[in-house]
Amino acid sequence: MSGQIRILSVEVEDAPNTLTKISGAIRRRGFHVRGISVGPSREPGRFRLTLQVDHGHAEADQVRKQLERLVEVLEVTDLTGDEVHSRELVVAKVSASELEALLRRGAKVISTAADGTTVEFSGERDEVGAFVDELALHGIVDVARSGPVVMRRTQ
Repeated sequence: MSGQIRILSVEVEDAPNTLTKISGAIRRRGFHVRGISVGPSREPGRFRLTLQVDHGHAEADQVRKQLERLVEVLEVTDLTGDEVHSRELVVAKVSASELEALLRRGAKVISTAADGTTVEFSGERDEVGAFVDELALHGIVDVARSGPVVMRRTQ
C-alpha cells in the first residue's frame, strides 16, 4: 500500500561522497524514493536535491533528522504541504510516423534522425506520467525521465 508522497528539498555542499552519504541515510530508514533530482544551487559550491519519498510524517521527520546530521547537509526543507511549482521532464525517441499525436499533446521536437525523432515534454508529475503512458502506444525507441524539480511559490 502506497503512503503519502513527501517532498524534501535538501541543500548540500558539493563534496566528495555527498550523494553516497545521503543515499545511505535514506536507505537506513527504509524510504521508498519516488523521484530525485540534483542541480546547482544559487550559491557556488552547493547543490540542491529534491526528493519525492513515499511515507508519512513520522518517517519523513526521522529521515530529515538523519540528513541534518550529515556535515554536508546545510538545510532540509519539507515542502509537502506548501504551494509549489513542480516539473518533470521526459525525453523520448519515437518513430516519425507517431510524431503528430505527441506534438498535439505538447511535445517539442529536439532532433530528427534516421532512427527516429527525439521529443521533449515537461509538466507536473501526473502530466508527465500520462505522456509516458501515451508513449507506450506510439512506438518508443528510447525514453528518459527526470526526477522532480520543485520550487516554493512566492507568497
